[in-house]
Amino acid sequence: MASGRALLHLAAVAVACLAAAAPGAADWITGSATFYGGSDASGTMGGACGYGNLYSTGYGTNTAALSPALFNDGAACGECYQVTCDQSSSSSCKQGVIVTVTATNLCPADYSKPNNNGGWCNPPRKHMDMAQPAWEKIGVYRAGIIPMKYQRVPCSRSGGVRFTINGNSYFELVLITNVGGAGSISSVQIKGSKTGWMAMSRNWGANWQSGSYLNGQAISFTVTLTNGKKLTFENCAPSNWGFGQTFTTGAQFN
Repeated sequence: MASGRALLHLAAVAVACLAAAAPGAADWITGSATFYGGSDASGTMGGACGYGNLYSTGYGTNTAALSPALFNDGAACGECYQVTCDQSSSSSCKQGVIVTVTATNLCPADYSKPNNNGGWCNPPRKHMDMAQPAWEKIGVYRAGIIPMKYQRVPCSRSGGVRFTINGNSYFELVLITNVGGAGSISSVQIKGSKTGWMAMSRNWGANWQSGSYLNGQAISFTVTLTNGKKLTFENCAPSNWGFGQTFTTGAQFN
């Protein structure tokens, strides 16, 4: 009888562990969502993360501008979220549809309007202003704003992490795009073929800066994501690199 009780206890523990590991209702966070950028999302290009043309950089139309409460001064750039309309709170939902979006922009606060009437992105609201094509997958157009549920998920990207080197001889401004896994970056280091590793700092959005003279040197990067995963991209840019060029080693986070 005791062994039977032990087996039942082990089974209960196993079920509890599986339940804890599987995503469920407890993983979803409530917020609200509007849309911008037009039916082709052309108005979403550029943005506070610095990704520029979202078509050519691979982000497409499944993107969102985050309210300051989510954007975290640019630290959330590149993060991926599953978003669905909260059917329990609105009749303007497209039932059962979940869309995955990437954070590419900031939805700024508008303190001239109240939080519940136009100031949708005012703190402390958790709000996403989604690219219109993505929003229309989950909401009925005429609604304009819908209650949403969202959860952060790993990003899946094609090809490797990309590094675009801008700036000048004593100021490298490196835009890092197409980041998989956690999507968002916590720290970056840079190294020339004649230097040691040097810490970079976030300039704005997904742009990281260094004040080193690296002309004529092959450049390597070490990127650490917000989940702690780290990759080193050795000799990512060859010694004859030029400003405005984009480089990749093909390596990617998973």
